Amino acid sequence: MTTQELVAQIHKKQSFLCIGLDTDLEKIPAFLLEEEDSIFEFNKAIIDATHDLCVAYKPNIAFYEAYGVQGWSALRKTIKYLNKNYPEIFTIADAKRGDIGNTSTRYAKAFFEDLNFDSITIAPYMGKDSVEPFLQFKDKHTILLALTSNEGAFDFQTKKTDNKELYKEVLSVSTTYKGSENLMYVVGATKAEYLKEIREIVPNSFLLVPGVGAQGGSLVDVCEYGMTKDIGLLINSSRGIIYASDQEDFADTAREKAKELQEAMKKELDKLN
Repeated sequence: MTTQELVAQIHKKQSFLCIGLDTDLEKIPAFLLEEEDSIFEFNKAIIDATHDLCVAYKPNIAFYEAYGVQGWSALRKTIKYLNKNYPEIFTIADAKRGDIGNTSTRYAKAFFEDLNFDSITIAPYMGKDSVEPFLQFKDKHTILLALTSNEGAFDFQTKKTDNKELYKEVLSVSTTYKGSENLMYVVGATKAEYLKEIREIVPNSFLLVPGVGAQGGSLVDVCEYGMTKDIGLLINSSRGIIYASDQEDFADTAREKAKELQEAMKKELDKLN
């Protein structure tokens, strides 16, 4: 998917919502555990109930790898279902991979070619040769971890070297990579006050923003400091939507929560007009 196609979907749906599919068998409704593929059936129900309110889905790969072959099969079925039935949806493999040379190329082939995701999250710690292999795939996007929403982000990401925070160095240097036009960045909603300076470094790049909702991030603040003329934001919500109910109405309740966020996003989009 091209960036222009993603922007078009945002305007069409009046939403820049990304729904995280962090599917945990210990949290999904108990009656689904009787299904042959409980993970896929849960994902399918969430997708069918919310696809018109969001522009992206983000399976966290760890939640599938944890269940071995069963989980990987459910992930494959989920992405195939999305690509076949809702091809306008932007798909994110939240894999946080990061290795060098041929290894990165193999990761890229696994998620971009075999599973046919539109994008993947990458840890940039190993530098250029761990990132550039992902950037060579046409109409595929690499989402670098820049400034995350977890407490441990302050261990390294905001530390200064030569009087410059590490996350700013990541942003600056990554723009020099071959294929950098395919880069997006993870910036946590709980770090909204940093967005103004981030936009000075990457003024037009899309930012994937977790942390709105359960982690306490403010949608209004993120939009005030991070939105561009082409929106430039994907706001992720996972637990607040998919686990809003553990009863048979779980999909309908997920839709209600997604609708609340979509309506709030529409208000922010209206401010651009």
